Amino acid sequence: MNNILEQITDIVSKGFEAAGYDGSYGKVGISNRPDLCEFQCNGAMALAKQYHKAPIAIAQDIAAKLLDDNAFSTVDAVAPGFLNIKLSDDFLSKYLNGMESEDKFGVPMPESKKIIVDYGGPNVAKPLHVGHLRAAIIGESVKRICRYLGNDVIGDVHLGDWGLQMGLIITELRTRKPDLPYFDEGFTGEYPTEPPFTLSELEEIYPCASAKSKDDEQYKEAALTATRKLQSGDRGYRAIWKHIMDVSIPDLKRNYENLSVEFDWWKGESSVDDLIPGMVEDMKKQGFAYESEGALVVDVAQESDTKEIPPCMILKSDGAALYTTTDLATLRDRRSEFDPDQVIYVVDKRQEMHFIQVFRCAKKTGIVKPDTKLDFLGFGTMNGKDGKPFKTREGGVMRLETLISDIREAMYNKIIENHETDPEEARATSNIVALAAIKYGDLSNQATKDYVFDTDKFISFEGNTGPYILYTMVRIKSILSKYGNDIPKHIGFAQNELERALMLQLTGFSQVVLSAYEEIAPHKICSYIYDVCNAFNRFYHETRILAEEDKARQEGWIALLSLTLRVLETCIDLLGFSAPEKM
Repeated sequence: MNNILEQITDIVSKGFEAAGYDGSYGKVGISNRPDLCEFQCNGAMALAKQYHKAPIAIAQDIAAKLLDDNAFSTVDAVAPGFLNIKLSDDFLSKYLNGMESEDKFGVPMPESKKIIVDYGGPNVAKPLHVGHLRAAIIGESVKRICRYLGNDVIGDVHLGDWGLQMGLIITELRTRKPDLPYFDEGFTGEYPTEPPFTLSELEEIYPCASAKSKDDEQYKEAALTATRKLQSGDRGYRAIWKHIMDVSIPDLKRNYENLSVEFDWWKGESSVDDLIPGMVEDMKKQGFAYESEGALVVDVAQESDTKEIPPCMILKSDGAALYTTTDLATLRDRRSEFDPDQVIYVVDKRQEMHFIQVFRCAKKTGIVKPDTKLDFLGFGTMNGKDGKPFKTREGGVMRLETLISDIREAMYNKIIENHETDPEEARATSNIVALAAIKYGDLSNQATKDYVFDTDKFISFEGNTGPYILYTMVRIKSILSKYGNDIPKHIGFAQNELERALMLQLTGFSQVVLSAYEEIAPHKICSYIYDVCNAFNRFYHETRILAEEDKARQEGWIALLSLTLRVLETCIDLLGFSAPEKM
């Protein structure tokens, strides 16, 4: 089923042709003046020179032809040459009933692709903090949108588990517990199965070691040496690394689960370590990689560049791998395992240069196929009310689970204050609504922009917030529940302008979802559902739905509400949250 703009454009294009003009100029868009019309076509103005005729005269010729079509109730030619269009009741009703009966509301499925979404990137040496929030929330939504449109999608957490952070932990552990068997080069027995640290101890060890390395050059060198030994296969260090993973990953999974974020691959940089030597050797043999000041690099600059793009460094002068190395090896691994048509990276926008280098190097050296699409969705910073990166009251980086807990508690208190309800039920509801507050608060902003995380605003039941969206949905659920189980399916003609406005908003579902997919832009879905909720609430406040005595009219309204709820449920699922039954 073509979306509504495509259907109207097809009709208008035929009207152009019937009037003797080029039909390719009949493209229709949504009017930015809803007080004047619902849809608009500006093609007549572009034809004036070609046909040596005033645009308004051309528009009048076309309008005369279009008025014969029962799709439109009015078509007005307006100076200097606009075509202002309003749909007929019959066309609008038929379109919505088509949405009601079609799978996925009639969204035309694009050609299916294999897509990998890389959207985690946590450092296994420390717990998730608020800096990990945006990658998780945006990436999860991007993954869901891609899947909804029929693609085969893999979500990859891409753990940071192989760099200096590992060497820092090993060095600090050796400082504290030098007698552990992992540090005895003559030890040949089995290492302990129990880790030599708890999760809370691990969380303290890494920042301590990181701080020491900044002040103590000798300590930092020891950590670099430990990192190289780990990556070279030192038996004791590999055992410690496994302990780190065994302690850290369950905690990461628990925290991601609290965000309703799921990954298909729990791979990290370590998983491609054995691919690096072969990849480097291939780059050398093919003449792409060469030595520069002791390091191994690949030129990725292009003649069209307007700014300097430095060579992509593959190995440092001491032979150590870098993030570029593991990212390139990861692309090689992904091609071998999944052979993706597209890879989407959801990462801090400050890493843009890194990914320009990686993408160009991957294409140049044949690590990915020439037609593989590599996309970088760089997100902005989550700031506090002071406009600076979000911190705790003490000025430290807030743990993600602390943020989630705080929002849940604030929402629980709000629900308890406003309603007489069972505390246990209120707690369950507050968890659902809190997640919506967090996710919608983030996703409603364009990903590339910085935004202010304002708890008071995000948990509000008014305005452009997650709780407002859910409250609207719960209101619809309540009406449908009171109506009964036998929900009508046929949507009739609009009985008033407020009902018509809601119907028109619903027709935009198809183009919004496709646009969010093509532009990798979940915020477009947020904007859409906010408009739908506003249109519904205006209709609701002026319409006595359950008290309506005209049964046919009431059934049409109930069918419209049912479709509205289904559309909203689909949209919030694409954003990564759900709605409670009551609020």
